[in-house]
Order: sequence, then structure tokens, then C-alpha cells
Amino acid sequence: MPDLTVWFHPPRGWADTIHVHVWGTHPPKAATGWPGVPMQAHGDGWYVCLIEGVDTASLVFHDQHGRQTADLRRERDGWMDRDGQWQDADPRTAGTAAASGTAPAATGAPAPQAPPSGVDFREETIYFLITTRFYDGDPANNFYCRDRIAFDPNGRPTDPHWRGDFKGLIEQLDYLKDLGFTAIWITPPIENRSGLDYHGYHGYDWTRIDPRLESPDATYQHLIDAAHERGIKIIQDVVVNHSCQYGIRGKVWIDHLPIKYYVPQGSRQGEVNHGPYQGNLGNYAWPNRDDLDNPVAPQWYWERHERDPEGREPLIDPRTGQTVPKPGYDPGRFFGVDPGRLDPQWYHQDGFIAGGDWESAYPLQHKHIAGDCIDLATERENVKDYLITAINRYLDMGVDALRIDTVKHVERGNLLEYVNAWKAHKPGLFVFGENLVKGYGWGDMGGGDNGPSPIRPWWYTRLGDDPRNPRSGGDSGFAVLDFGLFSSFRDNLSRGTFSGLAQAMSMDWIYGDPTTLITFLQNHDVGPDNDFKYRFKGEQWMAAAAYNVLWTVRGIPCLYYGEEIEFMKGAPQDVEGERDTLTRTGRAYFGDHLTPERIGETQAHPLYEHIKRLNQIRQALPALQKAPMSHLNEWGSGLSFVRDHDGGRSYAVVGLAIGTDQTIIVQGVLNGTYRDAVTGREIVVHDGTLAFDVRGSSAGIYVLDGPGRIGVDGVYLR
Repeated sequence: MPDLTVWFHPPRGWADTIHVHVWGTHPPKAATGWPGVPMQAHGDGWYVCLIEGVDTASLVFHDQHGRQTADLRRERDGWMDRDGQWQDADPRTAGTAAASGTAPAATGAPAPQAPPSGVDFREETIYFLITTRFYDGDPANNFYCRDRIAFDPNGRPTDPHWRGDFKGLIEQLDYLKDLGFTAIWITPPIENRSGLDYHGYHGYDWTRIDPRLESPDATYQHLIDAAHERGIKIIQDVVVNHSCQYGIRGKVWIDHLPIKYYVPQGSRQGEVNHGPYQGNLGNYAWPNRDDLDNPVAPQWYWERHERDPEGREPLIDPRTGQTVPKPGYDPGRFFGVDPGRLDPQWYHQDGFIAGGDWESAYPLQHKHIAGDCIDLATERENVKDYLITAINRYLDMGVDALRIDTVKHVERGNLLEYVNAWKAHKPGLFVFGENLVKGYGWGDMGGGDNGPSPIRPWWYTRLGDDPRNPRSGGDSGFAVLDFGLFSSFRDNLSRGTFSGLAQAMSMDWIYGDPTTLITFLQNHDVGPDNDFKYRFKGEQWMAAAAYNVLWTVRGIPCLYYGEEIEFMKGAPQDVEGERDTLTRTGRAYFGDHLTPERIGETQAHPLYEHIKRLNQIRQALPALQKAPMSHLNEWGSGLSFVRDHDGGRSYAVVGLAIGTDQTIIVQGVLNGTYRDAVTGREIVVHDGTLAFDVRGSSAGIYVLDGPGRIGVDGVYLR
């Protein structure tokens, strides 16, 4: 029987109670229950554990005091040093030669590439979509929000906000599989409440999937199962920081008057004519025209919940003693929030974020983002118990990974309580988050940042407490969206240059594990323009060059829905003006491009074909999935680097060109036979120097003992 032995040297500051948690073994063996098994001290700060009967395993080292590594995968005996690097021989005796591992002999014959492990999320590529805006499979569950309804020239409402659904997404899984994506990130599917809640970030009940997404034959469980049948993982978006302005069903009530009693200034009750909202602005889909069914609402509210759908029966506001409906009566009593009256058992009471608060940790983490994003007291045990337990249920249903919203609004230690609880519940779980910053986001490390490190992305990937020394603590095991690389696209991509990309990636060392960064060109909030708010509006070849970068540098690439056809090019990512509607934004409905009549046109788009091939190449080469970067060189029109995975066992030299053809020269590489995954060209290196030509907006991906050409030439990869 095979055995696997692992040694670990904890970083400075770890406790001496070192444990290793093991799962996903080969041959299959039951996972250790959390916290795993204790490791034995082995001298000089090293710890050792023998894992009997297996030759491969996923594992996490931790000290039972909140410090842990990222999820790791090991296929042979090894030593993980205090810098988080695997060694193939004992560093105490083998010297520096062993530190980089032993490169495989360069035979010149194509080497078989390691099959996907299925447990290392770096192997995936992600397609991010707003479920309600993707594809409508069941018109019966469509719903118009109160705010920003689009009307046709005849005054009829068009484009329901809640339009796409799980049934539609299930019907389009084969589309996403053909495009080559192996993971789908969906916006929060839990039940929402607000005047514009189609996106899912205004949570009302974390224990229930919003019924506007489901159909009798297309529940959330159906979606998860259908995705898994196609080898696609589901990433669920989770909001920890805030709830909607109406509280949490069954837990906490935020005081409001029923919306059906609201009458705008200058109007009269019964005169509302707003698409499906006739007579009043109460929920048109409910017979009682009420919006809330919170069991912990006061008795006076429940007395009106099931009656008076027209909102005409006089109601005394218990706070002021005034009677509604009343034209122009304080809109805040229907839609607003008084922070000082919030329940401190569930919410912070520090007011709303304003001005300089956005660059200061305490107000960011204790004040409310907006009137429909009410800051939860995430440090309280009742809040933690509710949110952790609710999300555990979806993990049990088969959700594969989590994306955490508004990360910088929750203090790092507090956030990791949630993350580590979910990881303990589902060993091997990949969790990443959004810490939005417009710039490199280096905090106290420099780079022109005017915000401190404790609210910046890298801080959440580390465990140290020195804002000027990322290495004061190890990897937290939490990944982040790469806003630093994204922000650099603003300054170069639309100018047809790679200038500045190397600077952005030169600070990769500050992250716990830069190979787990989620890289992207744009998303539902931001775009790579001077204002950071529009869908990419540059030339198509510029976008192709950007995708070449994202699919070959360190990190996990993520595409926002519609990018594959330049959907809504140049449109604002979200509504701007007072009368703007979703139809004019980057959140417009995409389904029209996926109908049987138009799917051929969609799949023939040059960028669709480009991204499809990039996915094929990346999925075939472990170096592009998992390796750190070295030999990084950038000269405006070109970019080159090396990806060396597992001591040369998967080794790629990458050269990228933007705009014009480029000659790439990379020195100090391993000798041997290289084959380009793009052109199939073969080059034998004897002197450590690899030189090759790359056409404009294309790539050269020369793999040591590689398989040669992968995929079919397109407009850009050729």
C-alpha cells in the first residue's frame, strides 16, 4: 500500500498545536474530521505526519488558533517550508538545489499532462452572471421591481427585472460548457426585498431561495445537479455584511409602514399608474398588496397584512400619531431607515457611510453602505449562527464554492470566522471575496494608495498584523478578486499597450497565494475605463489581448456574462441617471442572444471562439492553472513570463503581443523541446534561451515537452 508523508514548518507566530486536515485522497479514503490529526514535532521547527494508504491527498495545515494554510494538493512526499513553498527534499540537508525540485528529463516527446484533480479550484475558469438577466426559461415567475421600470412607446412595461431564472440557466448550461467554462458564479439566490432587488444583494431571508428564481421543475437543487452532470461547479454569492432595509424574516424587524399606504406628493390614493403597480406601490403579485411577511413584525402591522389591498383604510403611524394614506407623508416611513432605532442585537447603529469614511476601517465596518444595505452586527453570535447555518444548507445541497460580497466592510478576523466555519463544514471549500478598490490596492505598502492596509484586498489573504509587512503572517486561505490587475487595464488596454501590467504583478508576493486571485476585465459594478463604470468600449482586438493576459498569468480567470460577444459595449455597468433603466446598461437582458434563432450568430463571434480556445489551452496545461510566475518582462507592446508548476513537471514560457507582431526572447529557461499550444511550432532549446515570434493580439505558449497545438485558429489566436 502507498503512503504519503508530509512535513510542515509553520510561519512565525503560529501556535505549536499543528494539525493537518486531509480529504480527497487517492486511493479514496475517508476524510479526517475537522480539525484533522495532530502533527508530530520533528526538530528545527518542523512537524511531520504519515498519511497511510494513499499517494495523493488534499490537505490544510493549521494551528487550531485561526491560522491555516490555503487548501493544498500533494501527489508525493514533500516539505512545506515557512514561506509556503513545497520542497521535494529535506531543505535541512538537501541544500538549495533541492529547493526548486528536480526538473523532469527533457525527452522531446510530448509529456502526458496531469488530469484535473477536481479539488483544486485553480483548475477552473469562471463565468459570472446575474441570474435574473441571463436567460428566461419560465415567464410565469417574471417580476417587475418598483423602481426603474422600462416602458415601450405605448406606455407598456417591458423587460421585467426578474426575468432570467434557474430554468433558463439549466437550459443554457450546454452553452456555457461549449464555451469551455467549468464553474458558474451566480448572484445571491436567497430571498430579497427592496424596490430594486433583482440582483440578489438585498437579503431578506438567507434560509430560503427566492421563489422568483425557481419553477416546479427547476429548483436550486435541480440547477446544482444539472451543472454537476456536465462537470460544472456552482459558486454561490453570499452577502455577510448587510441585509435589506426591511430586516430578516423571522429574526429582526425594521420599522416601516406598509408600502400600499404610500401616496406621492401631489397625488391621491388609488391614482398610481406604474406598469403592473396600479392604485398603489404595494407588491402587485400578492393579493394583499403587502411587501413583507415577517413573523416578528408588530401586531399593528399584521392586522393590516391580510386586508385592505387598496390601502384606503386609515392607519395611524404608531411613531408619529399621524394617519395614512396621506399625500406626501414622509417617504422615509415607508422606504427609509433610522439607524438609531435599529435593533443592536442585529445591526450597527453608527449611521451611513459618507465622504472620508470610505477610506477608514471603522466607519466602513460599522456604518451602512446605503438605505437598502443595512449593516449587520456580524461580530455577534446570533448573527454568525444565523448566516453560517443558512449557508451550510446550500453547501450540503452541493454548492461548490462561495464568493463573499463587500469584504472590506467586515473586519478581517470577523470575516474569517465565517469563512473558516464554512470550510470546516465542507472541507476543501474554495472561498473568495470582493474587496473593491480602484487602484493597485497596496494600502500602507505604497503605490499611491490613500487607504490603509486593513481595508485592502491583500490584507484579507494574510494573517499577520503588520500593515507594512505582509509576510508577518501566513496565507489566510481566503482568496480575493484581483482589483489591482483590473485597475491597471484602465491605463493601458484602451491605448493598445501592456504598459503597467508588470508593475501590478510585481507585488504578487504581498498576497497569501497569488495563484488563487480571481482575475477579470469587468463585472457588474466596474469597467476598465477612466471612470471605472462602463463595459469595455475599446476595439475588439484589445479585448482579445486582455483575455490572453487573464488566461495565462497567475490566477483564476473570470468572464462577465456577454463579454464573449461584446454585449452592451460601452454601456454603464449599472443605472446612472434618474430615469435610466436596466435595458440601457451592462445589466441588460442577455437571453435574446441565446434563442435558437440567434445562437449560431452568438457562437460565431470572434471573441466567443477566442475565449473558447483559451479555455481549451488553459485546461490542458497545469502550469497555466497553478504555477507562480517568474521571468516577468513587459515592454508596452509585449509581455513575457514563465509558469513553472511542480518543479518543471508542467513548464510553460509565455509571450503575448498587443497590437503589433512581437519577437519574444526569454532567457534562463529549462533546456529541452518546446511546443507552442497556439501554432504547434516546435523549438529545441540548448542554451537556456527561447526566442519566438508572436502575431499582434495573439500569444505564444511554449510548453516543455508539450502536446503542441491545442484548439483551432481564430481571428486572434493564430
